[in-house]
Amino acid sequence: MCHVIVTCRSMLWTLLSIVVAFAELIAFMSPDWLLGYPRAHTSVGGEEVNPGEYRPSLGLYSRCLRLPTQRGGVSCGPYAGSFTEVASGFWQAAMLFLAAGTSVLGVVACISIFSLCFQSILRKSIFNICGVLQAIAGLLLMVGLMLYPGGWGSEKVMTYCGPEALPFRPDMCSLGWAFYAAIGGTLATFLCAVLSAQAEIATSSDKVQEEIEEGKSLICLL
Repeated sequence: MCHVIVTCRSMLWTLLSIVVAFAELIAFMSPDWLLGYPRAHTSVGGEEVNPGEYRPSLGLYSRCLRLPTQRGGVSCGPYAGSFTEVASGFWQAAMLFLAAGTSVLGVVACISIFSLCFQSILRKSIFNICGVLQAIAGLLLMVGLMLYPGGWGSEKVMTYCGPEALPFRPDMCSLGWAFYAAIGGTLATFLCAVLSAQAEIATSSDKVQEEIEEGKSLICLL
């Protein structure tokens, strides 16, 4: 029989697991990892428009640029047609680790929804299993984020940040919101791993067992 068990700690873990997975996915796909140095937009006629207000952005595999033919509009899309065309080997490795970590978080997010009804898999606590997976995902994400600055010395980055850009030194570029979102998501991933243990304790408490013995199928506790 399926017992739907909802506690504050288990619900917090479920919601945070879903939010973290989406945050890492959005950050991975965003072109706003690096913001290029301010530059003037030159129109088709050669006149400068809004000097100093335009900053192109560069992501792991995508970019946003203001093209003269767009009349001030911004064109965003992938700059790499294939994985081998990604700006540097460091970014290729970072993408692999970040993609692996994000994929694991996506799987855990899906499982966390079912944890409201099923608390074990093959007699193993679903919360403990997911907590271990989230810890592994956090390590994968952390390695990816550590590799990412190593690619700042690539030719692609130099066109956005200036000729003096070096690994771990982006010169005239600044870090965009996507990089900080990825860091925040990684820290929250480790928090989820800790909360999974609390969710396990909350859903297997004596109060829950008493509710189950009374024949209740929907159990809500603080």
